[in-house]
Amino acid sequence: MNGNESLAYLVSHLNLELQNALDSRLKHYRIDLKLWPVLFALWQEEGISQTELSRRCGVANYTMTRLLDQLQGLGLIVRHQEEDNRRTFLIYLTTQAKAMEPDLIREAERVNDSFLDKLDEGERLQLLALLNKLNRR
Repeated sequence: MNGNESLAYLVSHLNLELQNALDSRLKHYRIDLKLWPVLFALWQEEGISQTELSRRCGVANYTMTRLLDQLQGLGLIVRHQEEDNRRTFLIYLTTQAKAMEPDLIREAERVNDSFLDKLDEGERLQLLALLNKLNRR
């Protein structure tokens, strides 16, 4: 088997290129790439627990703690302690983070488009459908 026949190699290589492209765009906003999935998940739904956020982002709880510490340090999130469970914190976006959403989403769309522009519309739809199928979504 060569690299052109290995799904793991091809996906890994593409992922690295996508991450590098997005990271360079996010740096203009002083956002590190590793913070992107957390912000993206919170733009979808805020007021969720750190544990749920960890699950949605596919990272360990201790890793999420560090990411949330960084976001809080940047003034992009606040943690609210639940009244009935003092060990659980719900995560909310600040006004600043909400205001950044359109710009950061646009940057991510530009990265997507720069890669997908190599495909016609039918190929794009097919690729996304196949990737979602492989990811069981």
